[in-house]
Amino acid sequence: MSSRALTAVLIFSLLSASPFVAAVSAQTEPQAPPADGACGGPAVGGKCHSVTSALRLKLIAIPSILLASVLGVCLPLFSRSVPALRPDGNLFVVVKAFASGVILGTGYMHVLPDSFNDLSSPCLPQRPWAEFPFTAFVAMLAAVFTLMVDSLMLSFHSRGKGKGSAAVAHHGHDHDSPPPQVHCHGHGHLDVSEATPEAADMVVEDDVEAGKAQLRRNRVIVQVLEMGIVVHSVVIGLGMGASQNVCTIRPLVAALCFHQLFEGMGLGGCILQAEYGARMKSVLVFLFSTTTPFGIALGLALTKVYSDTSPTALIVVGLLNAASAGLLHYMALVDLLAADFMGPKLQGSVRLQLVSFLAVLLGAGGMSVMAKWA
Repeated sequence: MSSRALTAVLIFSLLSASPFVAAVSAQTEPQAPPADGACGGPAVGGKCHSVTSALRLKLIAIPSILLASVLGVCLPLFSRSVPALRPDGNLFVVVKAFASGVILGTGYMHVLPDSFNDLSSPCLPQRPWAEFPFTAFVAMLAAVFTLMVDSLMLSFHSRGKGKGSAAVAHHGHDHDSPPPQVHCHGHGHLDVSEATPEAADMVVEDDVEAGKAQLRRNRVIVQVLEMGIVVHSVVIGLGMGASQNVCTIRPLVAALCFHQLFEGMGLGGCILQAEYGARMKSVLVFLFSTTTPFGIALGLALTKVYSDTSPTALIVVGLLNAASAGLLHYMALVDLLAADFMGPKLQGSVRLQLVSFLAVLLGAGGMSVMAKWA
């Protein structure tokens, strides 16, 4: 089974099973009567309700969000032509820390609160939705599943390569011969020039294998992160496309443009480090850039039949948001921030660490401010 197929099966099983169970639970429990107008959809005739104005804003939002998404995700991909923004430069590390903070803020300040709101809605029956914290439970399961997928995909990518490395390392000397010597100096540097040819070859092989392992790791990160972002983007677009509330849509358009721009920068930085070919880069850019506009278009098509206050919609969207939040939390903290801050580049410079910490706070803080509108 390919790594992409494995990812799809594991995450899809989590996302598809939960709404099914939730729907069954909702059917077995009679629904309490909601408060007046609480589950009746938008207030038709109110000053904020206008089908024509809402449609105009949505048609403006689709190309605007698409352009912001493409710009955000493509900026890091063209950074190699700018010396200061190359992946081995300090500025790239700081920009990536900022983008990782954006992803972290998205999970905590946008996706998770939306899930809590959906699954605690008065439109849902008291049992079981008011008696158990489903949002936190599903987010926890999603984080654990992401860890499992992360580990299994890395194992499948590495299968067979470790055996080849062991064979190469073993080849060239028998059990009776002493291991080749490599001279080390005070600061931990290997002096390959003073080593035997066999030792020098082994050092080079180790460096090559370490580079390949890191590349495989970067590709796993991109695939899992893209999945969480895509799910979240479709849900946001669907809700916006189905809404007729002009007062909600107007600030949401600007907020989503900034949101997609900065989130795209985080994903673009990961794609750059994964060193994919042009075709795979194009696929990843296309998926990220089109999911939110696709969600808006889908919401427009389903305006007549979709209600974001119906029990089915609340359960499905709430559980999807919870799963997406758990995935984004894991990816931002473990695969992006922890990997960079515990890595040799940041560990070798306290000043760069502090600047990167500030960048993380700025990214997460900016998304926290945007949570007022989106």
